[in-house]
Amino acid sequence: MDPFSVRSITQANFVRGHKRTPSDAEFRDAMRKDAQSAMNKELNKLLTTAPPGWQEQGRKEFDGFENLFGRFLRETGPSVEWEKLKLLPPEAIKKYNELSSPSPQDTKNLLNNLVVIKLNGGLGTSMGCTGPKSAIQVRNELTFLDMNVQQIEHLNKTYGVDVPLVLMNSFNTDEDTQKILRKYSQIKVSIFTFNQSRYPRINRDTLMPVPRSFGEDSIEGWYPPGHGDVYNSLYNSGLLEKFIKDGKKFIFISNIDNMGATVDLNILNFLVNSPQSEAPEFVMEVTDKTRADVKGGTLIEYEGKLRLLEYAQVPSDHVDEFKSVSKFKIFNTNNLWISLDAIKRNVEEETLHMEIIVNPKTLDNGMNVIQLETAVGAAIKSFDRAVGINVPRSRFLPVKTTSDLLIVMSNLYAMRTGSLEMSPKRSFPSVPLVKLGHQFSKVKDFLNRFASIPDLLELDHLTVAGDVNFGKNVSLRGTVIIIANHGEKIDIPMGSILENKIVSGNLRILDH
Repeated sequence: MDPFSVRSITQANFVRGHKRTPSDAEFRDAMRKDAQSAMNKELNKLLTTAPPGWQEQGRKEFDGFENLFGRFLRETGPSVEWEKLKLLPPEAIKKYNELSSPSPQDTKNLLNNLVVIKLNGGLGTSMGCTGPKSAIQVRNELTFLDMNVQQIEHLNKTYGVDVPLVLMNSFNTDEDTQKILRKYSQIKVSIFTFNQSRYPRINRDTLMPVPRSFGEDSIEGWYPPGHGDVYNSLYNSGLLEKFIKDGKKFIFISNIDNMGATVDLNILNFLVNSPQSEAPEFVMEVTDKTRADVKGGTLIEYEGKLRLLEYAQVPSDHVDEFKSVSKFKIFNTNNLWISLDAIKRNVEEETLHMEIIVNPKTLDNGMNVIQLETAVGAAIKSFDRAVGINVPRSRFLPVKTTSDLLIVMSNLYAMRTGSLEMSPKRSFPSVPLVKLGHQFSKVKDFLNRFASIPDLLELDHLTVAGDVNFGKNVSLRGTVIIIANHGEKIDIPMGSILENKIVSGNLRILDH
């Protein structure tokens, strides 16, 4: 059994009570050293195939990968011991409504401290699109990227500032993103990009790197190692040093597909104007859990530090406890505010620590591989005076699926200067729960099935499954469930109002 198998079993089941004999430990240690040495040799071979001028950058990235791989081989057992875990003391989470708003004359000075980073490494493949996910159209033919640029442009014009917008791309998204950025040349936003690392996938059986070269023929052998890579990649790009020299103090990091992650002046004011001895180096925006968020990572106290606890780290016999909305009441939105100086210190002193996420995949050729990844929020324990701020749900509006896309394209939201605001006509602030079946999962199919986006102002819950099409000007209210079984088709007629209805069987409107 290889080291990964041993590690998986230990982590998945949290085996207790087995004590290794010295010979066990020695054998395992010898295996680890062999695997590390063999990996190093293969990586050195790979570097010789790197494009001209990329050797130095490649070496830096491979150093990061070898560090992660070494930890993966060494670290066995659960990453948290449940008995040591403590619920947060009340003061560890600040209430958003207790933050003070800055005066208009202070706002310009506040914004001069800020850099905005959007995580732009993901492709749109899960929604049936090619190229960067940020190029998917969301509203009024504007893409995620368009809307983010528009938000920063509005901020800069309103307050006479120059808040930089920085995109962390991956090797998957960089080339297309650079082409798209040309259209913003006349817009008052300073846009910078840098790439997250490019790590080799690991063969599950041999623990060796999958790619044979940096060439196109080995493209499937590489992966971007999760957004926890932002710290080192930002440092290696030279942009961290540049922004510090420019007098910037904080970065606001968020996912580019979170339509609620706009620059918040109250949080920035709290960061900049806290007394020096109390100023947090790291702020995580959290929000109240609902039944839709039971798997979201939460904040806990662990060994005296604030720590992010992810679903994947939870022992199987505590999963129900973790999902409890009454015990773990908040979850991480991945909207983070972090001190630039503290990032620099952590990178240079090598004190950043993030749990390794082992992501198993199967390649097109059937090979089983693993990817070693990290999450940006997991570094919270490496920063001083870290706090969570419980923000309104409106700051968490991610678009991961076409079900989410339906919500943000609908009349539930109005768009203003690139930001989405819930319509005042919605009588309660919660977002409806929408579940569209696999026939809607690709953006093209989704758009073809709606003659126009339905009125969702009074919707609580929508489930659609099977071959279903919607006519123009349909209104959905309360709880609506529409199920076309195999071989059946449902056409919702133009102008229909469905309120607390279940529709099943065949319903077809035929032209005559």
